[in-house]
Amino acid sequence: MSRARRVEFWVWVAIYLGLIALGLGLSIRRLGADWGWGVMFGGALLVVLGGVLIWVRSRMKPPA
Repeated sequence: MSRARRVEFWVWVAIYLGLIALGLGLSIRRLGADWGWGVMFGGALLVVLGGVLIWVRSRMKPPA
């Protein structure tokens, strides 16, 4: 697998896992558990990481 393909794969993994974690953290938080904030924060970080990886991928040369 080329480097560009690997970055594209991890972009979507990070974004989707981050969104799932955000939703899960929101549900946990609504049930009254304080650690839901931590899950939401981790999910937000994953979504931001996915955005950064999109920027990194945009700076790479097209795959051959």
